[in-house]
Amino acid sequence: QVQLVESGGGLVQAGGSLRLSCAASGNIFGIAAMGWYRQVPGKQRELVGVIISGGRITYSDSVKGRFTISRDNAKNTVSVQMNSLKPEDTGVYYCNAAGVVTSEGGSLVYWGRGTQVTVSS
Repeated sequence: QVQLVESGGGLVQAGGSLRLSCAASGNIFGIAAMGWYRQVPGKQRELVGVIISGGRITYSDSVKGRFTISRDNAKNTVSVQMNSLKPEDTGVYYCNAAGVVTSEGGSLVYWGRGTQVTVSS
């Protein structure tokens, strides 16, 4: 069973910084892509950024230049450094792992339980 566990959310003032981390555990042979999504009440979950195993990174336009995603393929972890935070960055941030290959075979998608980020004005 694969689990994703996030850490690092919290409350910060506008202009501040937070770092979120996520660790995937289980009998994992490889993960094609890891990234972060966020969701606010009443809206669909949206991409923050994703990094594939080869290192290519895609960011949402709303976070480009402020957020930086990094990944440790050996440890199956992904982090996002969030700088210059804005109130509109408030939401629940979810870790995502796609193309996860385990000892049971297949290629699946997993989500973390989410961590709250609140940016006050």
